[in-house]
Amino acid sequence: MIAWWPVLAMALGTAPVDGTVRVEGGEYRLLYPPDPEHPNAAVATFGLDARPVTRGEFAAFVASHPEWRRGRVVALFADQGYLADWVSPEVPDGRPAQPVVDVSWFAARAYCEAHGKRLPTTDEWEYVARASATAIDATEDPDRNAAILAWYGRPSTYDLPDVGAGTPNLWGVHDLHGVVWEWVEDFNNMLVGDPREGGDDERLAFCGTGALSATNVADYASFMRIAFRSSLQARYTTGNLGFRCASDVEAP
Repeated sequence: MIAWWPVLAMALGTAPVDGTVRVEGGEYRLLYPPDPEHPNAAVATFGLDARPVTRGEFAAFVASHPEWRRGRVVALFADQGYLADWVSPEVPDGRPAQPVVDVSWFAARAYCEAHGKRLPTTDEWEYVARASATAIDATEDPDRNAAILAWYGRPSTYDLPDVGAGTPNLWGVHDLHGVVWEWVEDFNNMLVGDPREGGDDERLAFCGTGALSATNVADYASFMRIAFRSSLQARYTTGNLGFRCASDVEAP
């Protein structure tokens, strides 16, 4: 009764869409650089999926990796909200082309690894997310920033759009803003550190004066992403948190 879902998903065009986009390496300005005299982070060339992983794609993964079915996942790897709104452990709710949500960091990682990929790092995600349809770095564009913040303010109960419905950015990547939040590999890096080495830089981001040390105090969207990521644990799931995969690329 259930086995037909992955086949239907493939027929509806929800197999990996548009493949992987090559993102040429470069630099971007960190919101909280460890060294204020060197505020930029270098990002090597990498590959990034053009769109978030869909419900249909994740259903196919669950069918071939039953250890990631709802009810079978070890509690250490996912909380009770894992795929909670699916019709059954193998059949998602909603449309196959909607982004998958209610997945933990562990599950997202397992999916990417099963496809020979990985989750993007924070630096990779932020580097690509700075682009608009016409500029590699559009962080100073007030219209773009207002649109991103408007989405952040929307209730999380709205019906998720199908992936790829919006205009891609200059890299050819869809849906980095306005669809779902996304897992990154080092989502909690702002809080990770050896206290013996001092944690002042990390704590600045969360104290009342933290914004004063930011390189762009008007970049509210980045503040919100830091706060959201830092609130997560790897087993957490939410109804507006999905993911996409990244990959290493060989130098030409």
